[in-house]
Amino acid sequence: MADSPVNVGLFVTCLVDLFRPSVGFATVKLLEDAGCIVHVPDTQTCCGQPAYNSGSRNDAKDLGRNVIAAFQDFDYVVAPSGSCAAMIREHYPRLFADDPAMADKAKRVADKTFELTSFLADVRKVTSVGAKFNAVAAYHDSCSGLRELGVREQPRYLLASVEGLEVKDLEKGDACCGFGGTFCVKYPEISDEMVTRKTSDITATGADTVLAGDLGCLMNIAGKLKRDGSNIAVRHVAEVLAGDDGTPPIAGGER
Repeated sequence: MADSPVNVGLFVTCLVDLFRPSVGFATVKLLEDAGCIVHVPDTQTCCGQPAYNSGSRNDAKDLGRNVIAAFQDFDYVVAPSGSCAAMIREHYPRLFADDPAMADKAKRVADKTFELTSFLADVRKVTSVGAKFNAVAAYHDSCSGLRELGVREQPRYLLASVEGLEVKDLEKGDACCGFGGTFCVKYPEISDEMVTRKTSDITATGADTVLAGDLGCLMNIAGKLKRDGSNIAVRHVAEVLAGDDGTPPIAGGER
């Protein structure tokens, strides 16, 4: 693991803030254990992805300017989300390409933004998280993390160091779960068919837990599993890497 401490700005994400704060706390633990000084700017807002995907470029730019201002002074920006990290890393430079006053700033922030497991494995060279978690878990690769950021092996590499955990790959691991942000609202029937295929794939593994790095995917999958009466637990990868087995699974309610 890299020895020198670095200042990391934690991009919490809207869904983590509003629905699953335990992911944020787990992320802080993992980053601090990796020798990072973690900062959580209270001026941060949405990354602008929903507006950007809906064609509202001006609204996306307004949000992007705020994010850039909040995070530009840190050594790195880390998000427990492939989709938010991809928005900042891949799409900000394009979004501000026609804005000379912001283009360089957007590029600098983009270049130092990482999804959590990629940052831990690729940048900080973490080899073991020192956690215990007794489960057989199926791993779902989110579309943004997989396709835009190349995040696939990093979470599996880190999870391999978790005592008591067995990880299984899905037969169709690169298939979308049907969430897609506003896609699931605009096309609910198609989205439901996609998540039905995904949960069937998860169930076929025999796993008792499903993990992923994006809360949007996890909430979508958890909702479908719960509606179908499944007992499969749904958790964010950060929680398992941090050894958090006390927080109830997503959509799991009180134990």
